[in-house]
Amino acid sequence: MAPIPGSGLAKGLAVTLRTMTRKTVTEQYPDAQPELPPRTRGVIGLFEENCTVCMLCARECPDWCIYIDSHKETVPPATPGGRERSRNVLDRFAIDFSLCMYCGICIEVCPFDALFWSPEFEYAETDIRDLTHERDKLREWMWTVPAPPALDPAAEEPKEIAAARKTAEKLAAAQADPGEGAS
Repeated sequence: MAPIPGSGLAKGLAVTLRTMTRKTVTEQYPDAQPELPPRTRGVIGLFEENCTVCMLCARECPDWCIYIDSHKETVPPATPGGRERSRNVLDRFAIDFSLCMYCGICIEVCPFDALFWSPEFEYAETDIRDLTHERDKLREWMWTVPAPPALDPAAEEPKEIAAARKTAEKLAAAQADPGEGAS
């Protein structure tokens, strides 16, 4: 049977009328803040105390948008007769968000947990040159990072925690019975 002429137009108009009668779901963004998922990727926050200036994040970044400057500082010996140590001190840590493609490689390769995803997304600037954010701004965003999700109660205990617990139990047992080890 041949389709009735104009039936496609009628179906299209029916869809339009159905859509017109529904309540809109548009949120007026500046007035109403959106409800973001708990682990939203917004910007990168820096926990400066954990940064050892290993430069892994800058080397692995495919866009080369991370800028790090540092200097070496001599640390006096911890014990008398020990030798002096040198350590890197962070002078500058900046990310150019006009270049960043938000891939998260820098966060994944950081062995010291110094970089985290923050759900902040309101950092627009009128000039593209102002999208390079220094460590002060990255530190501010660090405090908006949500806590990690809770561990699964049915999961086995991590080996690091198990080892630490066993060591603590041995120390507690040794302190409770000091005469046992001295023979």
